[in-house]
Amino acid sequence: MPAESTRLRLWRLSAPIIGINTLNVLMLAVDSALCGRLPESKVALAALGYSVQVVFLLMVAMLGLLVGTVALVARAYGGKDTSRVNHIIQQATTLTALVGVTVGVVGAIAARGILTVLGASDVVASVGADYLRPLMIGTPFFYLTLLYTGIMRGVGNTKIPFVCAIVANVVNAVLNYALVLGNLGAPSLGVTGSAISTVAAQLLNVVILIVVLRRGTVAGLRPTLRPAKLDRGLAVELSRIGWPAAIDMLVLNVGFLAAIGMLGHIDDATVAAHGLGMRVQSLAFVPGLSIAQATGALVGQALGAGDVPRAREVVRASLFLCVTIMTVLALIIVIAAHPLVQIFGEQGEGIEAHAIDWMRLLGLAMLPAAIHIAMVGLLQGSGATMTSLRINFITMLLQVPVAYILGFTLGLGAIGVWLSFPISFVGKAALAYGAYRGNKWAVTGIRMPAKK
Repeated sequence: MPAESTRLRLWRLSAPIIGINTLNVLMLAVDSALCGRLPESKVALAALGYSVQVVFLLMVAMLGLLVGTVALVARAYGGKDTSRVNHIIQQATTLTALVGVTVGVVGAIAARGILTVLGASDVVASVGADYLRPLMIGTPFFYLTLLYTGIMRGVGNTKIPFVCAIVANVVNAVLNYALVLGNLGAPSLGVTGSAISTVAAQLLNVVILIVVLRRGTVAGLRPTLRPAKLDRGLAVELSRIGWPAAIDMLVLNVGFLAAIGMLGHIDDATVAAHGLGMRVQSLAFVPGLSIAQATGALVGQALGAGDVPRAREVVRASLFLCVTIMTVLALIIVIAAHPLVQIFGEQGEGIEAHAIDWMRLLGLAMLPAAIHIAMVGLLQGSGATMTSLRINFITMLLQVPVAYILGFTLGLGAIGVWLSFPISFVGKAALAYGAYRGNKWAVTGIRMPAKK
């Protein structure tokens, strides 16, 4: 397949994913923007900063299941085995529902305790629990949305999930406007209203996706979504691909949570600034991460069809697109950091200045991050999740001590903690590119080989 053709195909699959992921970031941004207009905005934003990290931490099991499902679906679809695709979807639905309910119950019960352990003050932990508990109750809806969106991506249809995400974001924005500040005749519920709005939007999203799947919108796909007896063989395959991705997510969150904990010991204002900066900066990472997700789907399909050269062509196209787009966005965000932060309202007590510093420092990491992100698509799509785990574990062991040394030993404070991120991305890019140059990931066939 010519390079231009591969880039075009990758872009066509990636563009709706970019839209979906941008809308997901905007959903959180809407929460922050409206909660930032509450009377105690500093407390509310710090609470959201801690709570979002908890949500990401508790997503560990779901991420592993999602990565395994998408990899196997893409391989089976690339090998034209639609009956296996439908079977995988039914099994993954049952497992996702179980994981979602379990995480939701545990998270709702332990919400305040988890926030306190992370270093939140009593008042921030109390407000954070008010935001976190409704989100945890809605976890099954969130996880099923992730699953069905990933499955649609694995079979090469990203337009339908994009339309669903648009609908969900409109609902979220309207309900946030009503419930956070008490507009449109609704009660003012503060951060709790924001969480309720998000859960309602996620519920609507998953209902639409279920209807789409059941109607056979994608040729050959009409899975039975009711609970099914566990297929142990498939569960082993999903586990073997998924558990390294799950631990990978845990390792990444250890790094992020360590940074949040260090910032919490410096000042709650730096935690609030970290959350604001991440919401804006995340928009710059969305295109790269979206291209990586599309890369994973196309690599999986190519390997399922036994075509390693096509898989390599997809990766080269992914590198080109990720580096080009993310570098341009990094320049824009670094230059426009001040007006972007002001979107979230007037920030007091140093929050705005800290957020701008954080955004500009993370901008330095964009180029190596682009290389690493493209390689993540390859590793997840090929099922080589253990390699990705090793890379992130090694760099996390570098990042956390560096953050402490720069932030506390050398007295740089929040700047020092944030500097550890671009440093770690340089290491990730080097190790990931080295993995691509090898051939251990290039395993073909519909079924993943049994672990020896």
